[in-house]
Amino acid sequence: MVNGKVRIKNPTGLHLRPAGLFCKTAMQFDCKITVHKKTKNEDVAANAKSVLSVLGACIKSGDEIEISCEGKDEEQALKVMVQLVEDGIGE
Repeated sequence: MVNGKVRIKNPTGLHLRPAGLFCKTAMQFDCKITVHKKTKNEDVAANAKSVLSVLGACIKSGDEIEISCEGKDEEQALKVMVQLVEDGIGE
């Protein structure tokens, strides 16, 4: 398992369009990809391959998320997913 932290730069956070692109990218990999968002009261985990799960995490602009990848292509998946967020997820 590999993990990486990254901050959301999109002004509107992970709303439908960037969440869709995020999930579409995650689905290219065989490994399990999970997004974690920690708040004062809880740790929200979302399946990065599910748009509803990602939207349900309510990830907003400025939030720091942790991306966890586990499986045979985990290293490549983490690299691509972190780069996608750093690039603004298409916005």
